[in-house]
Amino acid sequence: MTDLYDLTIDETRDLLKNGEISSTELTRSCLERIGSVEERVKAFVTVTGEAALEQARRSNCGTLSSDPSMPLNGVPMQIKDIMCTRGIPTTCSSRMLEDFVPIYDATAVERLYSQGAVLLGKGNMDEFAMGSSTENSAFFPSRNPWDLDRVPGGSSGGGAAAVAAGEAIYALGSDTGGSVRQPASFCGVVGMKPTYGLVSRFGLIAYASSLDQIGPITRDVTDCSLVLNAIAGHDPRDSNSIPHHVPDYTSALTGDIAGLRIGVPKEYFVEGMDDGVREALRKATSVLEGLGATLEEVSLPSTPYALACYYILALSESSANLARYDGVKYGFSYRDTDNMWEAMEKTRQYGFGAEVKRRIMLGTYALSAGYYDAYYLKAQKVRTLIRREFEEVMGSYDALVTPTAPTVAFRLGEKTEDPVQIYLGDVYTVPANVAGLPAISIPCGMSDGLPVGMQLIGSHLSEGALLRIAHAYEQATDWHSMRPQL
Repeated sequence: MTDLYDLTIDETRDLLKNGEISSTELTRSCLERIGSVEERVKAFVTVTGEAALEQARRSNCGTLSSDPSMPLNGVPMQIKDIMCTRGIPTTCSSRMLEDFVPIYDATAVERLYSQGAVLLGKGNMDEFAMGSSTENSAFFPSRNPWDLDRVPGGSSGGGAAAVAAGEAIYALGSDTGGSVRQPASFCGVVGMKPTYGLVSRFGLIAYASSLDQIGPITRDVTDCSLVLNAIAGHDPRDSNSIPHHVPDYTSALTGDIAGLRIGVPKEYFVEGMDDGVREALRKATSVLEGLGATLEEVSLPSTPYALACYYILALSESSANLARYDGVKYGFSYRDTDNMWEAMEKTRQYGFGAEVKRRIMLGTYALSAGYYDAYYLKAQKVRTLIRREFEEVMGSYDALVTPTAPTVAFRLGEKTEDPVQIYLGDVYTVPANVAGLPAISIPCGMSDGLPVGMQLIGSHLSEGALLRIAHAYEQATDWHSMRPQL
């Protein structure tokens, strides 16, 4: 019999509804799993065990579990430690916010609570979401459940590791340049970045405001659609929230993709990709063709510039967003001086880690007098070109298929001495963020005993189409059902 902590949301729904298990039993199973493997995986910054059991007990006494529109009721989850949670520390895995306890919940968290979700704790991450390996956490690196000597990806590495390891049934991450999809690929789970503005950013601590987006990390595509149903929708508290009617995304999971047209961008299949990743994608595209989809090579000629464009925009915005951490209003504050300017300087010196300081400095440089036009303004123009190219290509196709990452998970410490190598790993994920488009990563194979992810990119608000294709592929393969042995 499958352990309770290893179930999907969809599998728990009938069990809870029929009284075969209780939310307390399910939550306790996850907490016991955390107790068993967390010392090795390090997926959590904070575990809220007692509060989770209390939420589960309230769920047991409620009536939501019999309501089919409330499939998340009583199901334990993890929230990335960049989303505000009332009364629970929200650190961004940074010394700067080590003691910060919000007085309100992020909208996405609020919406999950309204469905009766149970919070197990807060997920480890790269500090302020700046990284692709979760090695930049101020507290400790997370580890990949498939190989504990390797990274789980980042910056939402804690969430992907927790779901893969059975420590949580699902997780919420944030994706600024691939931070949900790349760790999902590395850990063999499903990760989705919705259209920019589909999910409210209210209560999400900002890294790069024009790029950040909250998304689900789940064990399969059905679960992804269930979580997206819960968190999507307009929020007047987020000025960039789209006033869009949210459909039932599970209705898109028909299993039928016959006649759909899928583009294969040639710029995503270039030198630098692992042979194992290339072979896994070749087989995955053959499966899609076997399901009746038509695959054709397409070109997105501005793709080689997307990475540079992204890092100029993201770092510039982070420079502005992180200026608020000055030791005056909240967070860490250096007090061993009578000089205000020294206090501010030391606060930022000791409160931020090396990667955050590096990105702030680069962003400040790009925005400085004499360089603004050469870097930031030019990057905005390139962003427009990239968006237009996607719009033109997507006018003829239902989705694009690419690798999620050029490699499988790399070893801890392997790339820490060369930040550029880490940045290059985002080459396939950042274009969707730059263009504000939805994208999903699903398991599509193994290379050297490690998971490989396939990415599907869609047009604006085409989450339903992406989920439909991803689900059909998933039903035709077994990759989503594989679990690491811990």
